[in-house]
Amino acid sequence: MIEIESGSLEARVIKVLLKTYPITTDELRDKLGISEKKLVRVLKGLASRGFISFDELPDKTYIRLNRLDFQFIGHKETQKKALKHVKEKKRKYKRVGDQNSDEMMYR
Repeated sequence: MIEIESGSLEARVIKVLLKTYPITTDELRDKLGISEKKLVRVLKGLASRGFISFDELPDKTYIRLNRLDFQFIGHKETQKKALKHVKEKKRKYKRVGDQNSDEMMYR
């Protein structure tokens, strides 16, 4: 099992490749909305580890996954949003009034 950090650019590329085949490098770049330079860097890294290979035709280059046993680790985006909401809720209440008085009011 190959572990990939969830939310990383590599994870985004692999998820698209798992869902869509065949796909060209241009289609992948447009789908992810990233620059060609970033895509080439990530694809070279994945190819050097043997995760992907390229099927080059005269006018297009297709990307093929060599393995399908990926596991995405780390927090999911929905978990991060939930944690952010809890932190905001705690900040909502502020202490109001004089610190020396016996009565404390909270808003």
